Amino acid sequence: MKAFILAGGYGTRLRPLTNKTPKPLLELAGKPIIEWQIEWLAKNGADSFVIGIGYLKHKIRDYFKGADLDIEFIAEDEPLGTGGAIKNAELLLAKEKEFIAVNGDIISSLSPRRLSLHENDIVSMALVPLKSPYGVIKTKGSRVAEFREKPLLKGYWLNAGVYKISNKIFGMLPEKGSLEELFQKLAQKNRMGCTKFPDVYWRSVDSLKDMEEADEALKSGAVY
Repeated sequence: MKAFILAGGYGTRLRPLTNKTPKPLLELAGKPIIEWQIEWLAKNGADSFVIGIGYLKHKIRDYFKGADLDIEFIAEDEPLGTGGAIKNAELLLAKEKEFIAVNGDIISSLSPRRLSLHENDIVSMALVPLKSPYGVIKTKGSRVAEFREKPLLKGYWLNAGVYKISNKIFGMLPEKGSLEELFQKLAQKNRMGCTKFPDVYWRSVDSLKDMEEADEALKSGAVY
């Protein structure tokens, strides 16, 4: 199975750490995010990788020089969005009947191999429970009846940024634009499946707090 990693973003929310280092090369528990991702994907059946690069792309290429891995790079000269980034990699991905695509800042224990495409599906999306970022309170009159710190919001699911994608998608993708806009159209046409992962570790590394929590989870063995 081929895996595509979306690794071309600027990582603006993690500045100044990303002023000179692309976000995928920021270290967690002694290794860059993207190295953790490759190990995770390889454990789940990926045997070749395409990495979409943009911001500070030479540093990502240089990091993997001499690595004993089947890796190809596809560069963006300007930001293309998530949909445009996959479209840009068409020549490297379209020969595959299906492939895995992941956002380049995800740390998770979910298993991408569990995603499956049904006959009419273009995309199958991994879902994880939506967790409140705040404490949630129930009241009784002017009294606090119950306090729950950052609970899972029952019945609501979050896009985990992990997908299995049919090569039929390439005729639908924009040259420049977001993948999420296409998802809305596919959902309306009933051409999009999903798999729920209720009991996995998942973290999108978007802030210093995310980095700290993912670092601790990786060091403790809670992820892999």
